[in-house]
Amino acid sequence: MGMPTDIAIIDTMIGFPAEDFKAYDFIRAQLKDPSAKFDFPVEYMFKNVPKELYGSSKDPIAVTLHEMDRFGIAMGLIGAVGEVSTKALKDHPDRFIPTGSVDPNRGMDGIRDMVRQYEKYGVRAFGAFNAGYNPQVGISDALMYPIYAKCVELGVPIFACAGVPGPRFPMWPQEVRLIDQVMYDFPELVFVTRHGCEPWEDLAVKLMLKWPNLYYSTSAFAPKHYPEAIIRYANTRGADRVIYAGYFPMGLSLERIMTDMRSVPFNDNVWPKFLCGNARKVLKLDS
Repeated sequence: MGMPTDIAIIDTMIGFPAEDFKAYDFIRAQLKDPSAKFDFPVEYMFKNVPKELYGSSKDPIAVTLHEMDRFGIAMGLIGAVGEVSTKALKDHPDRFIPTGSVDPNRGMDGIRDMVRQYEKYGVRAFGAFNAGYNPQVGISDALMYPIYAKCVELGVPIFACAGVPGPRFPMWPQEVRLIDQVMYDFPELVFVTRHGCEPWEDLAVKLMLKWPNLYYSTSAFAPKHYPEAIIRYANTRGADRVIYAGYFPMGLSLERIMTDMRSVPFNDNVWPKFLCGNARKVLKLDS
């Protein structure tokens, strides 16, 4: 059986089309290669980026909800900060789940801001982009440890980009091997990788076998490009550890994602957990 059509999907990486592309200025400011300064800093990696949605609607929330409804996505994990996100969370609490942001270079001010986001928005997770910090900060760097400790204290997971970053800057902060030390030092931390873990997807599988609170999400990948190692892991021992995440509208349309999804060779028992169950567990949506 292929992808079922009766599951209320949870997308653990979704957003809203903006008026322009200023949200990516923090990335473009760090790029040295003039050829890399696209509207989307990773635009070179994707075909048919849905750029036409940007600046074309006065109601970006309605645009995203329309796409979610078209493809059976019941809820989406969105950034909590910003006027559009704040309105979406207020007006549609049954459709959107808030995630906070972290910056290890801010020290204790950053930790206090985590608490503020948790108390103000009720965030269910935090997101980290280690290669994108300025200066860059490795996944296992000491500057990250207060963030991990606070996540444990608040009882929320961290979603962190792992593997070679798309933007053209150094990859060392996101080497998958660094996760091993973090999981050793924080066995209570729920750590979800984002953006593929390539070219270390086999290592990511080994680490998930080793650490019970380590998960993998499929953000920023068209399903036909899901790594074979991840599909094999989900179909054998990892059905409880692989989580669906999209990339709309940052680089992929939901139509592209869900059209490709029909051909992913997951076993029947994997689909409900991948599309919904594992996200509900990690984000504690039933508590």
